[in-house]
Amino acid sequence: MLGVHFAVTAVQEKAWDAIHRCLTGGTLDPDAGEYPLSHAVAGGRHLHEEYYVVYVTAAEVRDVAAALRGVDRAWLRTRFDAIDDPDYAGAGDDGDFEYTWTNLADLRAFYDRAAAAGRAVVFTAT
Repeated sequence: MLGVHFAVTAVQEKAWDAIHRCLTGGTLDPDAGEYPLSHAVAGGRHLHEEYYVVYVTAAEVRDVAAALRGVDRAWLRTRFDAIDDPDYAGAGDDGDFEYTWTNLADLRAFYDRAAAAGRAVVFTAT
């Protein structure tokens, strides 16, 4: 019997870069940072060698959702201000932080919805 499948989606545009850096210590290394925050964007099981296509299990989604609830604005700002990587393409200013914070709030809500639905997550970036 086929069930009804639905997608829980979120679009982060370019904010995923800053969000991952903030949650993992400043780099885009998918293996950086500590679980579960490391799995919010680019951490998890990588499904492709050349592109970011990352699978996060339903159990990991629950862990990530809980961890993201603990990320407040002040903590994120401290991490954002510490990004010191010449490869970071963002402006690094107040506007860039606001963009990052807004998108993190959306990402948090996304993980909460996915966790409540018992869903896994696939993250992609090009």
